[in-house]
Amino acid sequence: MYKIMLADDEGIVIDSLQFILKKEFGDTCMIESAKTGRSVIELAENFRPDIAIMDIQMPGINGIEAIREIRKTNASTIFIIMSAYDKFDYAKEAINLGVLEYLNKPMDRVKIIEVVHRAMGQIDKERDKRSQDLMIREKMETVVPIIENGFVQNLLFQEFYEEDVVNFKQLLGIDAKHGYMMALVFGENQEGNHMTNAIGVSVQVQNRARELREIVKGYFAGAMGSVMANKVAIFVPYDKPLMEYNERIEIIEKARVMVRKLRQHFDVAFRVGFGAVRPLENAMESYNEALESLASTGGTVVHFDDVPVGCEYEENYPVETEKKIFEKLEKGDLGATLAAANQFFDWMVENYTDYPMDIKLKALEFVLWSEHVAYSNTRKVYEFRSRQDYLPEILSFQNYEQLRKWYLDRITQACRDIMTRKEEQSGSVIDKAKEYIGARYHKDISLDDVSREVDISPYYFSKIFKEETGQNFIEYVTNIRIGKAKDLLQNSDMSMKEICAAVGYSDPNYFSRTFKKNVGVTPTEYKEGK
Repeated sequence: MYKIMLADDEGIVIDSLQFILKKEFGDTCMIESAKTGRSVIELAENFRPDIAIMDIQMPGINGIEAIREIRKTNASTIFIIMSAYDKFDYAKEAINLGVLEYLNKPMDRVKIIEVVHRAMGQIDKERDKRSQDLMIREKMETVVPIIENGFVQNLLFQEFYEEDVVNFKQLLGIDAKHGYMMALVFGENQEGNHMTNAIGVSVQVQNRARELREIVKGYFAGAMGSVMANKVAIFVPYDKPLMEYNERIEIIEKARVMVRKLRQHFDVAFRVGFGAVRPLENAMESYNEALESLASTGGTVVHFDDVPVGCEYEENYPVETEKKIFEKLEKGDLGATLAAANQFFDWMVENYTDYPMDIKLKALEFVLWSEHVAYSNTRKVYEFRSRQDYLPEILSFQNYEQLRKWYLDRITQACRDIMTRKEEQSGSVIDKAKEYIGARYHKDISLDDVSREVDISPYYFSKIFKEETGQNFIEYVTNIRIGKAKDLLQNSDMSMKEICAAVGYSDPNYFSRTFKKNVGVTPTEYKEGK
């Protein structure tokens, strides 16, 4: 249905237009008319036409002025001007106002119908676009929460962080390198810093997760994780590495308002804890801070920077460098670990060169903690007396370069132990996976089948398989099958159907397409040597 508004001070013109339009378009049109500029504007406000066919010269407000006024409340209306005045100024003004067509009287029936058809085509395109936009929005409302939850889980558990988080950021349109975590917790009631009936309320809130999401998103434009027990982790991107006092007060007050609204809506108690702003790779630290802040006090909304928890450092202490040493060490990244370790040692010598015993103690602390990380990440056997020479050694050093070498050598060894363990573990897994695939490539095997065989999650298996082989699982299996098929085509008398089945394909047509895609010729052409 199209709404068409006619505006002309001559009744015969309106009657003629109505006759033409009803005869051509029938019941697909709803037509209303007006004879003065003022009445046209009033009619447009109530009728909200899709198409307006207007004369320029009308009593009172002229057509051009009326169009300009109607545009304010009906931006999508398509205007067609009809006038007995063939004036350039009018035509120019009409073009500036986005008028579809400027027609001269007397009316040409064929031309009128052609222009109205064109206007209807534009309307149909716009309606289709709106429909597609709504459909996409509906799909996104389903998909985006899943993507956000994946992003939050990666930030918190830091598995395969670097590659996956980059992908999640692109999908979610996040550019910030920093952010803070919110911990939203709930229960039937709050008793001190404890929430009662957490399990029962968790089920209730989980069943209304969409409503929870809508309310939270109305206050904080962050990525929300799913409901876990009676908690929801929320990451809020932030452009700066530090949050100023006034901004902190703002988000706390905003959270208070949000908590009141959540309580009214769900009839359960809510609390919010905020962690400090951290780089993305340290989001887990911010989340732990959010939980610690809630545990330290009974407040409804608590920010980590407001409560006496955590460790404070002297003003110029290189906290981030210290963190980097052990983060990179745990990943087995030797180059980055040594760079950060050297940087920290330089800071000690530059700032405390007259305090050699303090520097020695700090170097010893870092070595011992590096070895602790290595023991935690490998199956290396801990020997109680393995460090019996450490204290005599560091006490005997006469200069900082001797100490530096000792310090870096032991951190290097810890990192190499981790690297070796990771390589052994992934190598063993991939060898076992290859053996399994080699024995069963002719069957219908999946990534899940192989990951179950090697006893690790499909997600992690897919990651290390690609890193070790340079191919994803499907590519690897396909190459095995195609290689075997080439051998059978050249060195056996088996039929094409038999070869297809022998290499794991149930559909000969699919086998042929896959073979040609990988080899460049069909199986028959390959067999014939073409």
